[in-house]
Amino acid sequence: MKMGPIAPQDPVRQRQFYYIMLDKQISIFPTVDGKNASIIFANDGRLKSASELVGNVTDNKILDLLATTEGVRKLVYGIGVSMITDTGEGGKFFFDQNGMHSPAGSSVSQEITGDGVEYLIPFEACDWGDDDKEPGQFRFEFASSKVLATVNVRFYLNDGFTAPPFEGIDKVDPDSDGYKEMIKGGVLNLGDTGRLKEVFDRARKGIDTAITFIGGSITQGAGSNPINKECYTYKTYMGFKELFKPTGEVTYVKAGVGGTPSELGMIRVDKDLIKFGKVEPDIVVIEFAVNDAGDETGGDCYEGLIRRCLRMKKKPAVILLFSVFVDDYNLEERLVPIGEYYNLPMVSIKSAVTKQFYLKKDEGRVIGKNAFFYDRYHPANIGHTIMADCILELFRRADSEDAVGEKTSDTKAAMRSDDFDMINLIDRAHNNFGAVIDPGSFTGTDTNLQACQMDESIESTPQFPDNWARLGAGDEPFRMTVCCRTLLIVYKDSNSPNEGDVDVFVDGKIVKTINPRAIGWVHCNPYVIIREKESKEHVVEIKMHEGFEDKNFTILGFGIYH
Repeated sequence: MKMGPIAPQDPVRQRQFYYIMLDKQISIFPTVDGKNASIIFANDGRLKSASELVGNVTDNKILDLLATTEGVRKLVYGIGVSMITDTGEGGKFFFDQNGMHSPAGSSVSQEITGDGVEYLIPFEACDWGDDDKEPGQFRFEFASSKVLATVNVRFYLNDGFTAPPFEGIDKVDPDSDGYKEMIKGGVLNLGDTGRLKEVFDRARKGIDTAITFIGGSITQGAGSNPINKECYTYKTYMGFKELFKPTGEVTYVKAGVGGTPSELGMIRVDKDLIKFGKVEPDIVVIEFAVNDAGDETGGDCYEGLIRRCLRMKKKPAVILLFSVFVDDYNLEERLVPIGEYYNLPMVSIKSAVTKQFYLKKDEGRVIGKNAFFYDRYHPANIGHTIMADCILELFRRADSEDAVGEKTSDTKAAMRSDDFDMINLIDRAHNNFGAVIDPGSFTGTDTNLQACQMDESIESTPQFPDNWARLGAGDEPFRMTVCCRTLLIVYKDSNSPNEGDVDVFVDGKIVKTINPRAIGWVHCNPYVIIREKESKEHVVEIKMHEGFEDKNFTILGFGIYH
C-alpha cells in the first residue's frame, strides 16, 4: 500500500534568546594539558559582561543570575552553538562549571560540526553536579590543532524572561570619513618626534631597524585570531614597512605577557625585548595602561621602564600606548603625566573609540563595543586593527609635522623616582652582577609555567624557564648575597594546592610572606624586597613558611638595580 507523506513533528517553539558570542573568531592550538582547544573564560563577571556587550542585555534580573550556576540554570533553557571552521572539521563544545570545593564542577558538552549548523543543548537533559558554584569557561576541542573557526553561542531563555531585540554587529568601513576621524583621535600627544624622524630616515636609507613592543595580554595578542598575525603589534610592524619601504632588515619583537604590570615588564626587558643584547630597538611601544593597577609602586616602575628604554644604545623612540577595557577603564590619569613630563608620543585607544561607542548608528557611530571587543578585556581582530591604525597615524604625523614641545631627554631627572632606572634580570642562567647564590632546597626546575606567544611565533614560550624550584623536599633556604640598590623577586602563582607560602628575609628581617595561590592561576608575579638610595651588600633568604614544609614554591628570578 502506498503511504502518504509522513507528517512532520511539531516545531520547537521559538524561545527568547540572546548571543554570548556572535561571529567570534577563535583559534585551536595545543594547550598545556596536551589537548587542542580554545578556551573562553566565563567566571569573574565575564559572562555578565558578554551578555551586556554582545547580547545587549540591560535587565538586572537577568544579569544578576549569571554569577552562579544555580542562577544560569534558572535563566537558561539551553545553549545553541554553531561554528564554521577553515578545515571543515567538527569538534566538541563544553560549558564548564567551577566547583565550590574543587576547581572543576560539571560540564555541559555537545559534538558539533564545522559547517554552521546550530546544535541546541537543553539544560534539562544535562547532568549537573551538587558542587557547581559558577560558570567557569566555554571550551572548543578538536582532534587536530591549528584550526581557525567562527563560532556563535546563544542562550535560549526559560519562560518568564525577555531578551532584548537582536541588533547584530556593526560593519566597519576603514575607508569612511568617520573611521579616519576616529583614528586621528587616537593620537593623544605628538610630543617630540625627533627620535621617530631619525628612525624613519634610517629605514628609508636601508639601515636595519627594530620595532619592538612590550606590554600585557593585549600586546601578547589576546583576542586576535590568529594571535601571531592579527594582533596590533604585527599589523603595526607590517604598516611600518608599507609606509617607509625599508630596504634593510626590520626586526620585529612582541614581548607581551598576560596579566602582568610594568613592574614585571621592566624585569623582562633583558630576555624578551632586547634578547640579552641580540636586539637593539629603534622603536619601543609600551602598553601597560590596563595592567598597571598591579604595580605596587603606583607608577615608579612604569617610569623606570621608560627611562631604561630611552637610554638604550640606539636612543630609541619610546611610544606610550593606552589601551582600554569594555567599561572604559584604563590608567591614563596616572600614566599620561609621566609621558607628558618626557614629552613622549602617546596613543590613546580610549580617546579614539570610547565617545563614539555611545552614539547611535545614525549619529555617527563607527563601531560598537560588541564589534571592537573580543571580551571585556581584549580587542577582537577589528579592535587590534584600530589600535595599529592609531599608531600608524602617529607615524604619519610624526613624519610630516614638526616636533611639539621640548626635546625628549634621557638624562632628565626623574619625575617620580629613579629607583628602577636600570633593572636587570638574574635567573639560574644569567647572573652578571656577582650574586653569590646557594639554592639550598630550591634545586629543581619548574616546567609548568605561564606561556605566551612571543614575536611571530604561534607556539607558546614558557616564561622564566631558568628558575629555582623547591619541590616539596628539604628544609634548606634559598640564600643569595648580592650588592644592590633595588631588588625584586619574581615568583610563580598557581591554583595548585601543592604550592605553599614562603617567607622572604633581607639581612635577617622578614620583609614578605608570599602566598602563591592568591592569584589563582599560573602566572608570573613580581614584588619589591629591597628599595634604597645607595647600593650595598645584602643577604636574601627564602624559606617555606611554617605549616607549608611539604609544599612547592618556584622562584622565577630577580630584578636587580646594581
